[in-house]
Amino acid sequence: MRLDDEAESRNVEDRRGGGGGFRVGGRSIGIGTIIALAVSYFFGINPMTIINGAQVLQGNAPQQQAAPSNAPPANDAGAVFVRRVLGNTERTWQHVFKAQFNQDYPTLKLVMFSGDTQTACGMGQAVMGPFYCPADRKVYINLSFYRELRDRFGAGGDFAQAYVIAHEVGHHVQNVLGIMDKVDQARSRMSREQANALSVRTELQADCFAGVWAAVAQRDNAKLIEPSDFEQGLNAAAVIGDDRLQQQSQGHVVPEAFTHGTSAQRQRWLRRGLSTGDVRQCDTFSAQSL
Repeated sequence: MRLDDEAESRNVEDRRGGGGGFRVGGRSIGIGTIIALAVSYFFGINPMTIINGAQVLQGNAPQQQAAPSNAPPANDAGAVFVRRVLGNTERTWQHVFKAQFNQDYPTLKLVMFSGDTQTACGMGQAVMGPFYCPADRKVYINLSFYRELRDRFGAGGDFAQAYVIAHEVGHHVQNVLGIMDKVDQARSRMSREQANALSVRTELQADCFAGVWAAVAQRDNAKLIEPSDFEQGLNAAAVIGDDRLQQQSQGHVVPEAFTHGTSAQRQRWLRRGLSTGDVRQCDTFSAQSL
């Protein structure tokens, strides 16, 4: 990807460095500690669907305090990359929303963190990777996940990393369009197996939306994404398929426990978004075959 000319998003909060602190636009703000992130599993988990009985936080107004001394510099390469990718998703989805829905795209916040951090979705678990919290409309990501994605799963490259963010932004699009509310309501009336199957369709749609972003961004700037970049994204989609992850972790596959889709399914829906650039082609919920 060629991101040098991309304007950086101003909607990124930097909470890295421990001590419960985070920085916004150069200010340091103190915050409580309640959620732990590990990068040993796949990304895209919606905390609202996996945290049973989690307490929704009623956070106090943040107080200014000194930034933790061990926080990474605000302009390190990882932070700049995230801000540029998020900035592009904001401009691209604004274009899509105007063209396809005749409305503005409401931006989200992205939080970079290490250690613990507070969200509006309650207590997180160690198996969670990057995730979107619909209650506060924020994406949370520990940048060390990118190292895990590259070293453990063999899915390196800038576009693979951008796909991680784009997938979570896809959940935000679902939230804005009212899809997520309908899914949560339906899940509450289902068995666990049925709810898992609905989660698969939700995650595959987020993959398709990630593809829509890339396709439209490429149309707007032909130099942004190179042909080989798309292969990085498809590879990333494959290595975090439920079937492959289950086979690696437990030696066998349990389809009824799938929550994100198989490697082939994730690639198929990402490719559909890439090839069409059309949100309407991402209706996984009415698809007869995934």
